[in-house]
Amino acid sequence: MILFEPDRDRKRAPSLVDQAVEALEHAIRDRVLRPGMALPSVRRFAQDHGLSTFTVMAAYNRLVAQGVLQSRPGANFRVARPRQVPASSVPDWVVPRIGSSWLLADVFADHSISIKAGCGWLPPDWHDETGLPHALRQMSRVPVSQMSSYGHPLGYYPLREHIAHHLLEYGLEVEPNQVLLTHGATQALDIVVRTILRPGDHVAVEAPCYANLLQILALNHIVVHAVPRTREGICEQTLEDLASRHPIRAMFVTTVLQNPTGATFTMAGAFRLLQLAERHSILVVEDDVSRDLLSEPAPLLAALAGTSRVIYVSGFAKSVMPSTRVGYLTCAKALLEQCARTKMSLGLTSAEVMERIVHHVLRDGRHATYLRGIRERLHRAHDQVTAAMHEHGFEIWDEPGAGLFLWARPRQPFPGTDGMIGLAARALKAGIWLAPGSYFDPAGHEDGWLRFNVTYSGHPRLWRFFESERTPGPVVEPL
Repeated sequence: MILFEPDRDRKRAPSLVDQAVEALEHAIRDRVLRPGMALPSVRRFAQDHGLSTFTVMAAYNRLVAQGVLQSRPGANFRVARPRQVPASSVPDWVVPRIGSSWLLADVFADHSISIKAGCGWLPPDWHDETGLPHALRQMSRVPVSQMSSYGHPLGYYPLREHIAHHLLEYGLEVEPNQVLLTHGATQALDIVVRTILRPGDHVAVEAPCYANLLQILALNHIVVHAVPRTREGICEQTLEDLASRHPIRAMFVTTVLQNPTGATFTMAGAFRLLQLAERHSILVVEDDVSRDLLSEPAPLLAALAGTSRVIYVSGFAKSVMPSTRVGYLTCAKALLEQCARTKMSLGLTSAEVMERIVHHVLRDGRHATYLRGIRERLHRAHDQVTAAMHEHGFEIWDEPGAGLFLWARPRQPFPGTDGMIGLAARALKAGIWLAPGSYFDPAGHEDGWLRFNVTYSGHPRLWRFFESERTPGPVVEPL
């Protein structure tokens, strides 16, 4: 039985073990090899394909470890039969109780929700289907000896070098040793908070703002003051008043395609914030994870004011893939050394394997084309969802036409007095995840707003649900 012709080009082709595994997986998927069938002996498979018995045994054993094959002493390898799970052992789906803890933790593991209109990430089938697999193949050729240590405290140097070069395109000049790689941008924010603040310190945040930031500040016992977000930036008068009454140590802002409103700072709004921060000696922490999703130029605060005034945080969850969990921060050198010590205290070094994968993806010539395609798809999704919102009587706070988010609320309240939390609870019963605005408000206020992820919000069943809420009728059942 000949399943494949080995490619022996060591520079271009996957390893022979990988090729054998892939050929066997294809044969099982195509039912050339059916459940329960015996595979050729190791010696026979090796002879048929011109491989060593060591290569074939390694391929067979890998598939055994993955549960694809079965092996018994003194018997042939066989294709594993699908595991039958008794119906009685499958638990019924229980509608989760929504709240900040569900939003921040359980939702990431909850695959029962079919329409994730309130989530914060791209759909799986939007991600680069060539760049990441290519990077993984490249990684498989890196000698284990090069990845067997904890790695550098600042992170994988070639990726830090790439980031420094990339930031220079936006006018921010930093050295690679001014870049600290982290386990995602959220960990970067946590490191900054733990390094520059102490319990009881006062900070200002946007209202609304990134929900996880509020939890980080609460865990560190920081006093939080809300500054309304505007379409140009923030309400400077509110920050001015706060700074005159409280010792504000830092202001946390998202410059581009803010989560949850989708708004982007104008240049005038950026300059006004930086002037105010300079007058009151306020550190600005700039969260900039979505810049790659915006086609037009936009201000970068760290480039305008320098790293002595601005701590810059970003990551690759939006531009590469959330599961890589690679973020970074850059700031003044002395402060970066303190941040590096905080990082080491929290969890030693970050995952160099993931950092190498992200570096491969970014260096791949197809990544820029992939990002252009994502921006175009997002623009079309914005058009579709914006039209649906206008048709169904929603007020939209801003219409950025880019990024993941729209911030909107029904012009007329839905029947009942339980607000958006109650609406979100009823939506969950219909297999729909909504994100009420109270999750993103520093004081948890209920004001009727919802965060919509445009990539998940074009589904007709979402809008049928809203119509059913306006007109009482049969309960919408989950699919």
